[in-house]
Amino acid sequence: MEEVLFEHERRQSREATAAVLRDVADRLEAGEAVTLSTGGESLTLEVPPEPTFEVKVERETNGSTELSVEFELEWTEGDVEGGSDEGLSVE
Repeated sequence: MEEVLFEHERRQSREATAAVLRDVADRLEAGEAVTLSTGGESLTLEVPPEPTFEVKVERETNGSTELSVEFELEWTEGDVEGGSDEGLSVE
């Protein structure tokens, strides 16, 4: 069963999107909690040292073609397990 704890979606510039991703990346690298907030909602996440990292690119065709890329961090609450040695690079 899936429960949505926080959701935010809006159209914004690449620069604004990069700034949000950079802020999350900086907090992850520093081992700090990540707090997401919008309007009156907020959620703080304590990300373990080695979460599962998934990147997925999809193409959806319904009259027009929509491309999406999803970056997902996933872990079991209380999990401290290590991940795979296979890395991902961005070029």
